[in-house]
Amino acid sequence: MSVISISGIRRDFKLGSEIVHVLKGIDLEIEKGDYVALMGPSGSGKSTLMNMLGCLDTPTAGTYILNGHDVSKLSDNDLAEIRNKEIGFVFQTFNLMPRTSALDNVALPMVYAGASKEKRKERAIEVLKDVGLGDRMDHKPNQLSGGQRQRVAVGRALVNHPSIILADEPTGNLDTKTSIEIMNLFDEIHARGNTVILVTHEEDIAEHAHRIIRLRDGLIESDIRNK
Repeated sequence: MSVISISGIRRDFKLGSEIVHVLKGIDLEIEKGDYVALMGPSGSGKSTLMNMLGCLDTPTAGTYILNGHDVSKLSDNDLAEIRNKEIGFVFQTFNLMPRTSALDNVALPMVYAGASKEKRKERAIEVLKDVGLGDRMDHKPNQLSGGQRQRVAVGRALVNHPSIILADEPTGNLDTKTSIEIMNLFDEIHARGNTVILVTHEEDIAEHAHRIIRLRDGLIESDIRNK
């Protein structure tokens, strides 16, 4: 069953009097439980496509069906709701709240989802144990290493049981050893049944995925299943 179904997606941006065609008609199906790496050179459209998949942007034309809902024409408020419920984000720069404990950082999406304080705490503890930070719950980001901060970010992405984990260059700020640990964590998350989409320019990171989609000039150049 497709968790993502994209048809004829185009995205144009106006730059002064000029129209720049960034996505030029993308068709894409991603099945539940897929593990996908999105690759492509700078200017290929991969970041724009990621923003589209993450409901951070809407297409100029085409349709995007996410878990049976047409999200291509939703208002900003409706998109925000879908994002919080359906998509867990992991960013290169972690995007953690600096003065807030690991536990509260992880619980944050549940605040927006309207969960009770008890439920938030219970689920955040469970997730932090899952990502190997059961002994660091009260630490603030500046008391954690880069790898631990990224684990907190992964925990936050998982907390609302999203359909998709969307990771943008998740190892971009990490050393080689820590990158391997974080990618092993993504492998575990996928093995538990999550759909994972990575945006990366690093071939060794992409090799963890079971399917590599390469973009060039706003179109899909290749879509290869490697496992």
